[in-house]
Amino acid sequence: MAVEAYIPTIAVVVTTAAIDSINPCAIGVLILMLSVLLTGGKSISRMLFLGGLYIFSVFTVYFLAGLGLMYFLAGIPLWLTEYISLSVGALIIAAGILEIKDYFWYGKGFSLAIPAVFAKKLHNLSNRTTIVGIILLGAFVSAVELPCTGAPYLAIITLLSQYFDFTALMLLILYNIIFVAPLVIILILVASGKSLYNIKKWKQENRGIMRLCIGLLLVAMGWLLILIANGTINLG
Repeated sequence: MAVEAYIPTIAVVVTTAAIDSINPCAIGVLILMLSVLLTGGKSISRMLFLGGLYIFSVFTVYFLAGLGLMYFLAGIPLWLTEYISLSVGALIIAAGILEIKDYFWYGKGFSLAIPAVFAKKLHNLSNRTTIVGIILLGAFVSAVELPCTGAPYLAIITLLSQYFDFTALMLLILYNIIFVAPLVIILILVASGKSLYNIKKWKQENRGIMRLCIGLLLVAMGWLLILIANGTINLG
């Protein structure tokens, strides 16, 4: 049965983006970078500028990667997208199960995480507080986290690609704005005097909940893709 050409509602995009935005990698790198800036005695205005540059770089690369993938999938014949959606749905469900596993048994077995070699590279880039270094840092974060922790984004892109028009493009932009919103909030909180230690502590204490929420979302999104692919439901 062919895939019906429907795009997800705003509610689906907003909910998925909101949960995906609690991204441990992007948030962790921002916190590390801000720590370096504060330790180095940078002014608040300089910190806001460099922090904003990092967030803009993350947004730009993540958006362009999603746009490119969505454009590629939109060019595939509709009958073939059924099998692609089924495969992506199964992959996303598997990713969700791994995230849920990490809520109960964190650090045991395989996990969806950035490889250690890339994590070390991110740490090194975080210490480069030049304009070029910050741009490269944001781009690198987006590039390495997309294949490792970008399953929610992949689910939305697959859905949007089934009906690639101006509305789908606006929904993709909306997704990415919501994705970087927590980074903007953290930057503003630190600039206004919020303790960076408390933010770090919150991130560590809620790491398990983040993974559980992402895992449940991925399982739901995976099933949604499969049901749309086999024609059981239409999402308009």
